[in-house]
Amino acid sequence: MTSLANQRVLVVGGSSGIGLAVAEQAAAAGAAVTIASRSADKLAEAASRIGQGVRTAAIDTADEAGIDAFFTANEAWDHIVISAAQTPSGPVRKLSLDDAKRAMESKFWGAYRIARAAKLAERGSLTFISGFLSERPSASSVLQGAINAALESLARGLALELSPARVNTVSPGLIDTPLWSKMDEMNRNAMFERVAGSLPAKTVGKPSDIANAVLFLMTTPFATGSTVRVDGGGVIG
Repeated sequence: MTSLANQRVLVVGGSSGIGLAVAEQAAAAGAAVTIASRSADKLAEAASRIGQGVRTAAIDTADEAGIDAFFTANEAWDHIVISAAQTPSGPVRKLSLDDAKRAMESKFWGAYRIARAAKLAERGSLTFISGFLSERPSASSVLQGAINAALESLARGLALELSPARVNTVSPGLIDTPLWSKMDEMNRNAMFERVAGSLPAKTVGKPSDIANAVLFLMTTPFATGSTVRVDGGGVIG
């Protein structure tokens, strides 16, 4: 495994959840980290938590011109991680087409725009965050599975197109992140307990579990075109 010391790392979606955990671990490993998201307030709060000279950048993954301007103004990155996404969920026949388009726009096209514009070091890495529904679909989250599968396929193709830069995906299972904060606490805890009991690992994941996998892919020069599933055994359970 290579070192992240003095490596330039950009985490899009780095102000909360999985992205924040990746930024924290990369900074602790000596990387020069920049976190990006749409919210200046969340970025400031996350930067204060991470410390270690982390920088911030306001990036909206729906803003093609803004993305292009950001990468034009910055040097090539050693590693880029994309975890930003907002994806309305529901069965296909109940989810409105507008909500379905917003989900695809946020998670797939947002990542696509970043990948299209990104300046990577010759042997740098780009990492997407997908999800285990790509392999084990749910009747209530059909679109999420399709989006995750599309991201994984995109990564495999880009691994060829962008070679010798490396492109990979981490596929999480259920992770305890702020994504679930809108649920009533009692219902949320009951849901986590129920899912944990159904998994071979007997626990739900933490953002740090996914960050571990992301850093593995960043620092392993032989890993490209890979999807690393970290789901507590959700696909096989």
